[in-house]
Amino acid sequence: MTITQPGPRAADEVLADCRPLVEPALRAAVGTLPASTRRVAGYHLGWWGRDGDPGGAGPSGKAIRSALVLASAQATREASAQAAVPGAVAVELVHNSSLLHDDVIDNDTTRRHRPTAWTVFGAGEAILAGNALQVLACDVLAGAASAQVVPALRMLGDAVQQLLDGQCADLDLERRSDASLSACEAMACGKTGALMGCACALGCLLAGGTAEQVEHFRRFGQHLGLAFQHTDDLLGIWGSPEVTGKPVYSDLRNRKKSLPVVYAMTSGTPAGRELVALFQHSGPDGQRDLARAGALVEQAGGRRWSRAQADTQLARALRHLKAAAPRGEAETELVAMAELVVRRDH
Repeated sequence: MTITQPGPRAADEVLADCRPLVEPALRAAVGTLPASTRRVAGYHLGWWGRDGDPGGAGPSGKAIRSALVLASAQATREASAQAAVPGAVAVELVHNSSLLHDDVIDNDTTRRHRPTAWTVFGAGEAILAGNALQVLACDVLAGAASAQVVPALRMLGDAVQQLLDGQCADLDLERRSDASLSACEAMACGKTGALMGCACALGCLLAGGTAEQVEHFRRFGQHLGLAFQHTDDLLGIWGSPEVTGKPVYSDLRNRKKSLPVVYAMTSGTPAGRELVALFQHSGPDGQRDLARAGALVEQAGGRRWSRAQADTQLARALRHLKAAAPRGEAETELVAMAELVVRRDH
């Protein structure tokens, strides 16, 4: 099966067309897990309820990263999406592994409008399921029908190491009172940029792209990942719970040193200093404190700065996409997807 249709597709059409390619392979892969980790993974992925009943299924993720793998493959060589499916599945597995772990680390109780996996099955079970998905990702990619399997595995492994390093940096930032903006940006580059860069590079690699093309696609995805993180951090403070599936001010409630928060705290403004004081005590607690913290981030310029940075990173990403010499219609589709990533509301 290949993704072909006359004229470039809109971003939502790209995502919709990728799902029937990726989801059967993703379900088949998760189906090979032992029952203990399979039930947690399937619940997290929205396929069934806590008892394994498909009638208890919930919303699935947007699958942006797996769609980027397939779109990057097609942008490199026409009708090559099928060859990149193992890469798309592997990236989706790693991403969901990180979400399972993140929910435990951040003590988040809601994801995609229902209880997080750890609150249903236990923290240990969620961590083990996340570990299982990481190993499964390597197994799926190792089965790709490509001469580039070994470099693809190394590429995925390197991205996972960067992602884990970014997660460690995120934890360190939460404990520090002197978090710097450069450290926060480096953390986001690892935690989010690395896997999105890997997704785009993997698609190009599995489609037979040149080393130069692969690198440009990697940097396209890396900058797109940073733009994604800025948008994600804005939604973590001001996103609508009805759309995001998370409580209002969720990142502030968890005392996360997100990009707009750290910008505000290091701005040298009165609002920034008040925000620092608020975080140094017990942190924002209660709806009034949370609303005040959100207002301080905005007054100190954090919201405006993060929005501008998302636009800057998007522009850098698109320059690398152009340099990769993608096929015409496929380039238009990737641009549409990139803009969706930055302009999304959930």
